[in-house]
Amino acid sequence: MFDIFMTRLHEVTVVLYALSVLLYFIDFLQHNRKANRAAFWLLAFVWLLQTVFLFLYMVKTGRFPVLTIFEGLYFYAWVLITLSLTINRFMRVDFIVFFTNVLGFIIMAIHTFAPVQYESSVMAQRLISELLFIHITVAILSYGAFSLSFVFSILYLIQYDLLKRKKWGARLLRLADLSKLDKMSYVLNVIGVPMLMISLILGIQWAYLKVPHMIWYDSKVIGSFVVIVVYSIYLYLKVGKGLAGKQLALWNIASFLIVLINFFLFGSLSSFHFWYS
Repeated sequence: MFDIFMTRLHEVTVVLYALSVLLYFIDFLQHNRKANRAAFWLLAFVWLLQTVFLFLYMVKTGRFPVLTIFEGLYFYAWVLITLSLTINRFMRVDFIVFFTNVLGFIIMAIHTFAPVQYESSVMAQRLISELLFIHITVAILSYGAFSLSFVFSILYLIQYDLLKRKKWGARLLRLADLSKLDKMSYVLNVIGVPMLMISLILGIQWAYLKVPHMIWYDSKVIGSFVVIVVYSIYLYLKVGKGLAGKQLALWNIASFLIVLINFFLFGSLSSFHFWYS
């Protein structure tokens, strides 16, 4: 019972870490200090939980946990979180903080869901199934964000056309102004991109454990990375190049079409995404 409780705490820690990465990503793009503070305190709580786990493990084994690869991974993740908190607190280097936390999250996910560290094969299989559940849930949430962003871009083009043709009326008044539609589309993509990235990290971990010979050139795998790339380009055009308006809305619509192709077409062509166990 205690082992199950500790396993659940590890899973909660991974979820909290994922939320922290999401908030750091928002701050990285928008210089949002509220998001930064929330991410910092979430990460501080994750660090506290990890420190407790580390201490309990040292008490249980009577040694410092670095003698096996999985012990080393856990300690490595703890070091990365410690460095991230220190940099965030004293140096304010957002670029380093964000990518350090992405790396730390990858290491923690690998450690948490690696079945080798569990003596019970039933517990190991349960962890793998829960890893798949989290992967699918986060992916669907990211697709939901992209879907709403797509809708806002469509509304932007409709509003843009009405204004250009000077079609004043009730339909025009019911739509939000162009700047608000553009902003909402952007914000939803800011949320969707890191969530899809987290989902990909967990999905790769699951495939590595469950699929004996994972095919990196599988259609679904390639399609998912293409989705990340096209939406990352969208964010670069918005933040780096200051692009806005009709062109950005059209890029966002095209990006969502790639999401649909990846979800329906590439998913059906995938060599391993059609079965889950």
